[in-house]
Amino acid sequence: MQVVWDWFRWLYDTTGINLTIFYDAFDRTRFASGFWMTVKLSVICILLSVVIGIIGAGIQRSRYRIPRTVVYWYIQAFRNTPPLVQLYFFYFGLGALLKGVTGPMVTNVTWAIISLSFFAGAFNVEIFRSGIEAVPRTTLEAAESLGFSRLQTYLRIVFPLAFRISLPALNNNLVNLVKTTTLAYAIAVPEMLYVSSQIWSDELNVPVMMNVLLVAYFVLVGILVWIMHRWEKAIRVPGFGV
Repeated sequence: MQVVWDWFRWLYDTTGINLTIFYDAFDRTRFASGFWMTVKLSVICILLSVVIGIIGAGIQRSRYRIPRTVVYWYIQAFRNTPPLVQLYFFYFGLGALLKGVTGPMVTNVTWAIISLSFFAGAFNVEIFRSGIEAVPRTTLEAAESLGFSRLQTYLRIVFPLAFRISLPALNNNLVNLVKTTTLAYAIAVPEMLYVSSQIWSDELNVPVMMNVLLVAYFVLVGILVWIMHRWEKAIRVPGFGV
């Protein structure tokens, strides 16, 4: 790989394109760590937000009013406020209440995961709810006639069909979630934007690093979209929306 690094050094010397993340070992390590932090944030938040969406959509179909009301106001709170304000609320608001003797009990990375997961989860609840409502009533009646309980009907019949219907909208929301991880910069989470800002502050190569960030996020989002599209094709059921 040294030949590659030397080529980027030559590129800088001859053209002024200062890609220190390739030829400088320190910057290369910093950028790689930020890239993997972004990947980890994205993966964890995607999984948690999907779980929140599934649970929330199930609660919305509950017979009990209090759980439904809690989920309703959760959705309203997180859908109608900016995600950066939510992040600040968790980190500076709740974080101040959870400080231990030696420092914060919850790290900034954890707060970022919690905040972004709840933000995306609120949209996922509505996505899955609309998918559930799109399942024909006759399907529910058939499940009841076969002796399925309410929970069995939801887990084995309704939700699998609703999930297929919801995939296109879910894909859009998860793409937005990956892009929203850049907000973690605001609370000093060392993700890709944060470490890039450190690099361009040290090396004064702002335009170059901006282009690197554009390409990096394009690749990350492209991979997610490709995976989701392949998933849609793999589980497609004719007549159920995908």
